[in-house]
Amino acid sequence: MEAIANWVSHYGYAAIFSLLVLGIVGLPIPDEWLLTFSGYLVFSDHLRAIPTLAAAMLGSMCGITVSYALGRSLGLFILHHYGRFFRITSEDIDKVHAWFERFGRWTLIFGYFVPGVRHFTAVIAGTSSLHPLSFAIFAYSGALIWSSTFIGIGYFFGDQWSRVLQQIQRHSLFAGWVAGAVVVAYLFWYFRKRG
Repeated sequence: MEAIANWVSHYGYAAIFSLLVLGIVGLPIPDEWLLTFSGYLVFSDHLRAIPTLAAAMLGSMCGITVSYALGRSLGLFILHHYGRFFRITSEDIDKVHAWFERFGRWTLIFGYFVPGVRHFTAVIAGTSSLHPLSFAIFAYSGALIWSSTFIGIGYFFGDQWSRVLQQIQRHSLFAGWVAGAVVVAYLFWYFRKRG
C-alpha cells in the first residue's frame, strides 16, 4: 500500500490511470484502496477532483475493455477448440450468451463492487459475444458509479477514510459471497430447467 501511495503522490493522475488499468485486468492492485486514497488526496488539496475522477474512470474503462477484448478473441477460441475436454458444447455457449444478453449485462455495473468479480465479468461478456455497444453502456456506467463512489468516500470522510474503507470492505466481502451464491444457484436452476 505504501508503494502505491508514494506512486500516486508522486505521479498523480497518470499513476491512478495506469494502476487501475492493471488492477481491472487482474493484477493484484488494491483498487478500492487506491480510489479512496485518491479521494483523500482531493480532500487534502494534493489533487483536483475532476482530473482525479477522469483518470479513475478512464483507467477503469481501458482495463475492462482489455478484459472484454481478451474474452471476445481468446475466450471463444479456447471454448470452441478445447471446450469438449470440459464437456462444454456449442449449445452451452449459446445458452450462456442468451443469459448474458438478458441479465448478465447488469453484472458489468455491479460487479465492480465485488472483489474478484470485476476481473471476470468483462472476460465472460466478451466470451459470450455480448455486443460491444451493450458492453460499453453497462461497463462504462459501472466505471463511473464505482470510481465516483470510492473517490467520494475518500473525499467526504477525509482523515477517517481508511477506517471507513475497512468497514465497507468487511461488509462487501460478505455481500459478495452471498451474491455469488445466489448467482450460482440461479444459473444451476436455469440450465437444469432449460437442459
